[in-house]
Amino acid sequence: MSTASAPITTREQTEIDRANASGRQPVVFVHGLWLLPSSWAAWREFFEEQGFTTLAPSWPDDPETVDEARAHPEVFAGKSVQGITDHVAAVIGRLDRAPIVIGHSFGGLIAQKLAGMGLAAATVAVDPGPVKGVLPLPLSTLKVGSAVLLNPANYRSQVLLTREQFRFGFGNAVSEAESHDLYARFSVPGSGIPLFQAALANFRFGGDTAADTKTPARGPLLVISGEKDHTVPWAVANATYKLQKKNPGTTEIVEMAGRGHSLTIDSGWREVAETALRFVRAQVPVVS
Repeated sequence: MSTASAPITTREQTEIDRANASGRQPVVFVHGLWLLPSSWAAWREFFEEQGFTTLAPSWPDDPETVDEARAHPEVFAGKSVQGITDHVAAVIGRLDRAPIVIGHSFGGLIAQKLAGMGLAAATVAVDPGPVKGVLPLPLSTLKVGSAVLLNPANYRSQVLLTREQFRFGFGNAVSEAESHDLYARFSVPGSGIPLFQAALANFRFGGDTAADTKTPARGPLLVISGEKDHTVPWAVANATYKLQKKNPGTTEIVEMAGRGHSLTIDSGWREVAETALRFVRAQVPVVS
């Protein structure tokens, strides 16, 4: 697999070497804005128990811990969708076989880009950020994005959601206490660039959020949508499905009842992971 070069961290190389030595089917997890790779810890353990080997690449130059991220927010500035995609593609390029790719939010957008590059054996996009060509822009999405988009200076900067903004954008479908706990455990600053790129994608030719949704090399793809998601509501997820449905490969969508944007990290994460696993097993049955 040929990919653009990107710096590989020591942790990432260790995970690559472990995956290649295992002989098992790799699963690459791609996190979204305002989270870190550690947000996939429970999913990784679950998939490892099911016979897979897992990797969770960072976005370029991301800190490893939430405490470090909050102490040095400036490192999150300047990360573009294509730069992040190139980095994850570089990790995939060092694997011995094409991985299953599972992404959440902007990670779901990036997962679709990687699939369109022919780098994924199968793809699961959970509440995915909109690729170019997805037109709906619901009011709740605009409200979440306004934390960044209302100030043009945020394009090259970074923004940490307040606890109240996180509650609306991520934790609206869980209790207030759980939302505040998730904020303390997982929320980190996010680069402004991806939100501006997504917001302007359909007004510009090409762009970082473009994905090849029609190539047969894309492989099977599942879109998972949280019914109560404010950040990526059903209108956005379903438009993503309709765009991807034009691909000759298997394309499915599942709505998770009563779930919000925190569905990968909150107390109901396992139901979502099991939904992804069922699709993966049906599409890539051999795991070793």
